[in-house]
Amino acid sequence: MAGFMVIITNGMSIWDSFSEVYMGGYLSFFKSYFFIFAASSLYAKLMEESGAAIAIGYKFVDWFGKRRAVLIVFLITVVLTYGGINLFIAIFAVTPIIMVLFKEADIPRRLAIGVFVAGSGTVSMSALPGSPALANVIPTRFLGTQITAAPGLGIIAAVMMTIMILLYLKWEENRLRKAGEHFSYIPGTDHKIYEVDRGNLPPAGVSFVPLVIVVGMIIGLKEIIPNSAELIVLSMITSSAAVLLLFWSRIRDKKAAINTGLSGAIGAIAGPCAVVAFGAIVQRSSSFIDVVAWINNLKMNPYWTGTMATAIMSGVTGSASGGLTITLQTFSEQFKASGANLSILHRLISIASGSFGSLPHGSGFFLMFGWLGLTHKECYRFVGVVSVVIPMITFIVLTTAVVAMGL
Repeated sequence: MAGFMVIITNGMSIWDSFSEVYMGGYLSFFKSYFFIFAASSLYAKLMEESGAAIAIGYKFVDWFGKRRAVLIVFLITVVLTYGGINLFIAIFAVTPIIMVLFKEADIPRRLAIGVFVAGSGTVSMSALPGSPALANVIPTRFLGTQITAAPGLGIIAAVMMTIMILLYLKWEENRLRKAGEHFSYIPGTDHKIYEVDRGNLPPAGVSFVPLVIVVGMIIGLKEIIPNSAELIVLSMITSSAAVLLLFWSRIRDKKAAINTGLSGAIGAIAGPCAVVAFGAIVQRSSSFIDVVAWINNLKMNPYWTGTMATAIMSGVTGSASGGLTITLQTFSEQFKASGANLSILHRLISIASGSFGSLPHGSGFFLMFGWLGLTHKECYRFVGVVSVVIPMITFIVLTTAVVAMGL
């Protein structure tokens, strides 16, 4: 419907816009990133079926104690998603831990989604160098950078966001306690399904091995395999093979797990493809041409042009990957000719994509909120602060610093 409105208001051909432009954008994104989605989905499913993902989560409980529920869920989510597990699989693994820890600490369930999104959609998605998330991969395709681009800047950003996130979530936890709110299970579910027999889980030490393989290969082979998409797919496939070897007896129906994992990529990639396809229509509109001209007439530093354009486009599409793709399709050649440090630009726009890309209309939120039995009204305020406001503060501060230092 949004694409149709753009077509009508800009006097574009309906048939050509959908059959050529829309489908061209859809298929281009599918072709570029399908194998990443397939390898990631397979790896995540095998980690889930083997029990390794949950075993990792409970190891954090042992390390930090049950009372530090918010910190533990945040760290678990960062580790799982940075280690290559898709956030839609990660939430399945983290949910039983949320139910145990948040019940123990009597923290309202609605705060849990803010903690989960903070772990999956900020630090591990856009800041930490080497992340296999699309927000970190897409710039490599257009700028010729690596997924470990600007590691120092990325680590600084990760530390900044982590400190702000944990301080904010602690404040919210205290506020909710004072307001008299308490923990509750997901409506309509039997709480017994969240009781995990840890004796049936694989050893935690072994469970970390596939995650280490993913991160180790991405960082260790980046010079040998400069193509970031190829490197990520290879690391995920290798880790999937490692999961099968390490937990062969624990994965009961291996064929079904593999088939489910691979087929899950179709559903996972459909949303981003549609977002990029919509963006392709927008890019052909006269209004978009006027917006690009307006941005260029502001004569901003390329770092500001990149971050602001990415944030705005991500907000329009409700997608970090969609916003990055549109921005880089439009401005990448301009960025290359500007003399800007492309690695620094890569890191800044990656962080910027996660800000307005997390506005309420993002399709992934409907799935995650529904899984935990929540509505936007109940929990979006937490998500908005951790995934919109805090990344926005981070990229503004860092962009200001980079420009001021003349990097």
